[in-house]
Amino acid sequence: MAIKQLDHVNLRTANLARMTAFYRDVLGFAEGPRPPFEFGGAWLYCGDQAAVHLVEVKEQPDTREPQLEHFAFQAEGMAEFLAKLREAAVAYEIRIVPGFEIRQVNIFDPDGNHLHIDFQPGDEANLTNYPGEAA
Repeated sequence: MAIKQLDHVNLRTANLARMTAFYRDVLGFAEGPRPPFEFGGAWLYCGDQAAVHLVEVKEQPDTREPQLEHFAFQAEGMAEFLAKLREAAVAYEIRIVPGFEIRQVNIFDPDGNHLHIDFQPGDEANLTNYPGEAA
């Protein structure tokens, strides 16, 4: 047996509409088919893959010490992505992975989950961090 790729991330949220909008409108995922579970939620697709599963809960889970530090996606078109983040007033910090030169765009979703979007070294953009705007 060999693990080949990330299948999906499952997130519990009391902010289903806001989280769905973030992953759809800011990150470009598409809402797609979801089994008829007895609880609310949404599946957000990256191509043909349901990559983010949102599960609706009544109260936001207590996250004193999260067990999942972050999750990551590979992407292309860094300049356009950074423009979209600035347009949506989403703060970001860019880090370059030493020795690999991969550009990591670190962001937080509306529930405070850390994720980074990875771009290859040749995917050029202004690497200045953006603090976002006060809500």
